[in-house]
Amino acid sequence: MRVKKVLFIATLLFSSFGLPAQTVKAGAELTGAYLPLIRGKRVAVMTNQTGRVGDEHLVDLLIRNKVDLVGIFSPEHGFRGMADAGEHVASSVDEKTGVPVWSLYGSGGGKPSTGKMKGFDVLLFDLQDVGLRFYTYYASMARLMEACAEHDKKMIVLDRPNPNGFYVDGPLLDMKHKSGVGWLPIPVVHGMTLGELALMINGEKWLPQGRICDVTVIPCENYTHQTKYELPIAPSPNLPNMRSVYLYPSTCLFEGTVMSLGRGTSFPFQAYGHPNFEGSGFSFTPRSVPGAKNPPLLDKKCYGVDLRNVSQEYIWENRFDLSYVIDAYKNLKMGDEFFTDFFEKLVGVDYIRQEIIAGKSAQEIKEKWFCDVLRFKQQRRPYLLYDE
Repeated sequence: MRVKKVLFIATLLFSSFGLPAQTVKAGAELTGAYLPLIRGKRVAVMTNQTGRVGDEHLVDLLIRNKVDLVGIFSPEHGFRGMADAGEHVASSVDEKTGVPVWSLYGSGGGKPSTGKMKGFDVLLFDLQDVGLRFYTYYASMARLMEACAEHDKKMIVLDRPNPNGFYVDGPLLDMKHKSGVGWLPIPVVHGMTLGELALMINGEKWLPQGRICDVTVIPCENYTHQTKYELPIAPSPNLPNMRSVYLYPSTCLFEGTVMSLGRGTSFPFQAYGHPNFEGSGFSFTPRSVPGAKNPPLLDKKCYGVDLRNVSQEYIWENRFDLSYVIDAYKNLKMGDEFFTDFFEKLVGVDYIRQEIIAGKSAQEIKEKWFCDVLRFKQQRRPYLLYDE
């Protein structure tokens, strides 16, 4: 009943009453919808550099509006978004505001301590996601929902558009491969906003012990799942532009192989290579840079494929595309040594590695998860806030 109530309220907030397409507004911009909900409350915020409200950061907006902001939780990459993927991020104090910053990534196991939970009344969640099962922000949201449910705290999700929200693709996670890069039984590309996913987590009782989090979603305005939303700010250090965001579902799989995907260059997730890759005139050398201090194949000249000239339309058409990994596998001729144990954590199932080794094409393998996609799209429908 609570899920239906939240969905009804959120849908009313979202409705544009038949008006023509207008500029998309993120939930954080709709201050009239959430500031009244946190007046007189001790507020904690989960956000990072993407938590912008126009030219202002959400944290600064809250303080300007005299909200009692007691702490800032930070996800992978830290509050300012500059830490490496998986890097330990220490807690600190925001220099500009003096508000404590509590890291949930690399320390504390991804959940706040009981002491931290007792220190606030309501949690405001505002992160720009990119809609992938292995992008860790939704897992941070799920852990915070779990903590809020345990401690009877209110959570408000300020929704943001999903730049990969116009399709669903990839196999459902086999939960035996559950990890920080695969937290829920959803496809690789789930096509949902974090607000919608929060409602689904409650509705499907995906929290431990079937707990329900008291969550309210402040939806975006003028957004649908067919909106090609361009991010105003990079969501993490190695997704610097929209081409990297669109290629990310497919090229991130190279994290589970011996290949480089361009970390340590100016075009991460937009190329792939290896010192032994044959027949290529394109090369790059990964270097130690901010956001990629120790990238794979550091300081080694890699030959491979440059994807920076691939059109966005081609990427959209091919969606979650195994052809890049298959191309590299065939080129290196390393057999099973091409893959690492991390590969299954990313793809979420055993059969993809097996099918690649068996010589199956990308399209043949894609057919195996066709029914997964259909089932998930039906399963998620009650929780969608935006037109498909």
